[in-house]
Amino acid sequence: MGSRRAAAGRRRTKPAVIGSVAAVVVAGAGFGAYAMYGGGADGDDSARTKSAAAGVKSGPLTAAEVTSTAQRFLTAWQKGDVAGAAAATDDAEAAKALLTGYAKDARIKDATFTAGTPAGEKVPFSVKATVAYEKASEPLAYDSALTVVRRAGDGEPRVDWHAAVVHPELRDGDALVTGKAGDPPVKALDRDGGEITAAKYPSLGTVLDGLRDKYGKKSGGTPGVELRVVRGGAEGDGKGSKEAKGSGADDVADKTLLELSKGTPGTLKTTLDPALQAAAEKQVDGKKGASVVLLRASTGEVLAVANGGHGFNTAFLGSLAPGSTMKVVTASMLLEKDLASVNEKHPCPKYFSYGGWKFQNDDKFEIKDGTFKASFARSCNTAFISQAPELEDDDLTRQAKEVFGLSMNNWSVGVSTFDGRVPVQSNAQMAASLIGQGGVRMNPLNMASVSATVKSGSFHQPYLVAPSVDGRALATASRTMSGGTLAALRELMSYTAAYGTAAEAMAGVSGDVGAKTGSAEVDGQEKPNGWFTAYRGDLAAAGVVQQGGHGGDTAGPIVAALLKAGG
Repeated sequence: MGSRRAAAGRRRTKPAVIGSVAAVVVAGAGFGAYAMYGGGADGDDSARTKSAAAGVKSGPLTAAEVTSTAQRFLTAWQKGDVAGAAAATDDAEAAKALLTGYAKDARIKDATFTAGTPAGEKVPFSVKATVAYEKASEPLAYDSALTVVRRAGDGEPRVDWHAAVVHPELRDGDALVTGKAGDPPVKALDRDGGEITAAKYPSLGTVLDGLRDKYGKKSGGTPGVELRVVRGGAEGDGKGSKEAKGSGADDVADKTLLELSKGTPGTLKTTLDPALQAAAEKQVDGKKGASVVLLRASTGEVLAVANGGHGFNTAFLGSLAPGSTMKVVTASMLLEKDLASVNEKHPCPKYFSYGGWKFQNDDKFEIKDGTFKASFARSCNTAFISQAPELEDDDLTRQAKEVFGLSMNNWSVGVSTFDGRVPVQSNAQMAASLIGQGGVRMNPLNMASVSATVKSGSFHQPYLVAPSVDGRALATASRTMSGGTLAALRELMSYTAAYGTAAEAMAGVSGDVGAKTGSAEVDGQEKPNGWFTAYRGDLAAAGVVQQGGHGGDTAGPIVAALLKAGG
């Protein structure tokens, strides 16, 4: 998590060697005897394209090459011939290490592999096996797939080696291990004392894994025996260290794949509100690219967190350009530096060039003789970028850190988090960062905290588990905005919620409200990521819909619905 303290390894003893791999079936629709016995696979030279000059095979793989390569790999694996299976891949050293651990560390034996119908170079296969540890054993079944490629150098067909070939939950560098879990299970409770389960709240599966990593040994439980994915960790310690290292996507918790014997769970209370969590789950249901976070602004308590795609906690660990929602932070800086004033005229031209880049507004609009309030409400890019010549390269970075507590890598939420990134940049990249592009990276937790800071008047580090549980210190910001700046920023966000780009989404959200929309262009995406951050009363929320388009149309309704649900 954000504190960056190294988490204790899950296990300190290496598992004993037990088990074997045998009785593997490489047969299925599309393989049959032809694939099993190579009927023509090696003799089909006419179907192969070779380089006449160098004798290097090239061109598309033939069906025979795909099936025979898959057959060679799976058949060797079935026999326990690790060296032979590894030699059928394009990275024999890495393959040998993981395939050795499949029997030795994961304790998987009596495995059978059944190949399905190839789809181009990809060959799906199913696995049935037994996992055994001391007197405990359980059946194991899962589906995986391999892809055949031409090996660099000689063009020979080989299995494209990645850990996910062995099990789809594995990432390169991870390991499969069966043994007594170093961390006992955790019975997580919501703020009202109800049990939190992944079955009840699908978005919280990764969060529950993270809570176990952090609090398993502290919550009073006893460990069971499990087959588990142990993450490799950024430092390659093999112990699955879970403290966030600032990369976002690398901070994924270990994952239990199979329980051979249950441990006794300890109890851990969280800040989640059951009604609001249910509402958040409903809002992202069926929206794979959607993520949202709801906070109590005055304390930083996380009341709800949900992700439409349940395999990765984008809401806490995402590292995405926040687009124009970052203008909340930038506006606070411009107001403090007297480079903008709410109701005074402020330039919003169609274009503004800086650092060799030509920036423009959405649909190339301009606001003639408009105020800063009008530019903020309509999300005018050039109104912010036009101030770049007046700024130092580190001004935005300092504002984000000193006032909003961002980009310091020290949040201690209770699970791993990415705490935002606002690097010092220069020239065009510095200008782009003013509108949430360039090198700026955020997630819904970060942007909900930004709105919470505006609403409460000061930064309160978000947390999912109260610091009193383990005596940890929460991150702080070094200063607060002046009263005048804070009042002006609230006026800007309130006006945007009522009359600006956030008005449609916030219609019907009553009370003391403020909001900001955002859209962030991403290379390779047809549509930008849609962002929305807002507050209502003592609630603050933010959400993103990846490849959603304009934030007011996509993330806005999700955030607004949660603010309404908060009463």
